[in-house]
Amino acid sequence: MSGRIGAIVMAALLALYLFLVTQLAFRLIAVDNGVSKALGIALIVLPLIGLWALVTELLFGIRSQRLVGMLSRSGELPLDTLPKRTSGRPERAAADAEFPKYKAEVESAPGNWAAWFRLGLAYDASGDRKRARSSIRRAIRLERETR
Repeated sequence: MSGRIGAIVMAALLALYLFLVTQLAFRLIAVDNGVSKALGIALIVLPLIGLWALVTELLFGIRSQRLVGMLSRSGELPLDTLPKRTSGRPERAAADAEFPKYKAEVESAPGNWAAWFRLGLAYDASGDRKRARSSIRRAIRLERETR
């Protein structure tokens, strides 16, 4: 629950920042100076990129949380039994030892969204966030296609 509150607070702060930058951009465009106008136009691009990133990350979080709920209700969500470091992250050696099980599951059923989601969790436990997010995105896409 604290993760959700943190995400909401950060999204609100980013939205406030984007609003203020957009407001500044329009004020700069209104100034009768070529450099100010150019700077104002350039500043409009930043809020658009920020808004896109905010929406993309929030949708990813909502959709992945929905899949967690589905797996949890069906009893297919893997239990978090890996030993933890003092930081709370799983020990990499233990995570790497369990990884082949999830990789084999995806290789045997490449169209199974649940297998891709569990592979994403395994990647995350092993410390590979980029592949974890990619696998979870694929799981989201596959689940949406099966609906």
